[in-house]
Amino acid sequence: MNTVRTFKKMKESGEKIVMLTAYDYPSAKFTEAAGIDIILVGDSLGMVVQGYHDTLQVTMDDMIYHTRATRRGAPNSFIAGDMPFMSYHLNIDETKKNAARFIVEGGANAVKLEGGKPSRLEAIKAIRDCEIPVIAHLGLTPQSIHSLGGYAIQGKTKSDFDLLKEQALAVQEAGAFLLVLEGIPEQLGKEITESLSIPTIGIGAGRYTDGQVLVYHDILGMSDIEPKFLKVYARLSESIPQSIKEFYDDVKKGRFPAEEHIYKPIK
Repeated sequence: MNTVRTFKKMKESGEKIVMLTAYDYPSAKFTEAAGIDIILVGDSLGMVVQGYHDTLQVTMDDMIYHTRATRRGAPNSFIAGDMPFMSYHLNIDETKKNAARFIVEGGANAVKLEGGKPSRLEAIKAIRDCEIPVIAHLGLTPQSIHSLGGYAIQGKTKSDFDLLKEQALAVQEAGAFLLVLEGIPEQLGKEITESLSIPTIGIGAGRYTDGQVLVYHDILGMSDIEPKFLKVYARLSESIPQSIKEFYDDVKKGRFPAEEHIYKPIK
């Protein structure tokens, strides 16, 4: 199994790190079989699995349930659990307790949280004090969509550009072992990556981060939207309904079950 030291060595050697989301037993099973370096049980499950319009409805119990199922499907993978909205915002004791649940109940190896303001730095430090590895997340942070004004690209002005660079250094100093950069200009992704000793993982952050992450349902063509940064590798939204329709037609027309699908009497 990979460890936090593995990812640091990968950055140092120039080997790209591949992260993919997974939310349950089958998606985790397929993801581990493909050799993915890190599995992220993202709170994006609120949108692609639960059908919400954003990630803000996802609870700690939801995340633990899905993390535990993902671990069963990927017993040999490094798994990080996404701390959901308001699970690390109220106080340090609650933050530590929620982070620990991912490890003890969910079987995760690390947790991820969003933001780089001082309160987030304190949260990172507190979780690290519990010997739990932390992934930071800067740029377009989905849990902040209301304050950001929607899913808008971040770091486009000089002041925002400089602020994100400062926050990247700050989360590293606070103890994060890896940084996800989402929805930022490529040049900013490059400069942050070059300034840090910890690896960066991009999603809509250009070509120069130390690795990339995408969503399982997105790369398989099962999502409702296709952002600019996404590459779709299959169109299961087309093939799955077609397969179900074939089953429907076979039953209606008496083609299923056929001779090969029935049990014979024991002689």
